[in-house]
Amino acid sequence: MASSTSSPGPVFVVTGQSGAGKGTLIKRLLAAFPQLELAVSATTRAQRPGEVDGVHYYFISDDEFARRLADGEFLEYHAFPWGQRSGTLFSEIERIRADGRVCVLELETEGALNVADRVPGAVTVFITAPIPELERRLRDRATESAGEIEERLRVAREQFEVADRFDYLIENDDLERATEELEGIVRRELDGAATMRS
Repeated sequence: MASSTSSPGPVFVVTGQSGAGKGTLIKRLLAAFPQLELAVSATTRAQRPGEVDGVHYYFISDDEFARRLADGEFLEYHAFPWGQRSGTLFSEIERIRADGRVCVLELETEGALNVADRVPGAVTVFITAPIPELERRLRDRATESAGEIEERLRVAREQFEVADRFDYLIENDDLERATEELEGIVRRELDGAATMRS
């Protein structure tokens, strides 16, 4: 497992508030940089319509999550206030790096900070948006109850308080500008890593 944290090259860690547009920005990033690959997280939450096991998430039971956590198989994990848990398995980072690709992680804020501490070369990016815009996006996507939305907004305010601990901060109030900013960050970091290896 130590090999996953000592391999050369960056690991891009994208985090931010729920509804800030992390997923949309990452999809655009992956399209622009074919050498990048998004790590698939393991989660205990129920599979949603249209989601594919092993593509969107590894859907596992609470018991399996607990066993793998006890066995030290997770690089990071997050327990949500509403009961579910999600995390990144070391084996995912190893799989992506073994294929010669650059890993992208989409994580909760606490997990992102943990990865920054544990993975040399990690590049952390915090995505934010104004709270009224976050609320509108959460309500529009209609995947959470009203109570869950309020909880996500409370968490979003807390998350922003630690935004300055990340390497980069992007405000996603304009998708095109935010996309350009994220792509610029990745391009610079990849170029810098290539220079250091040569």
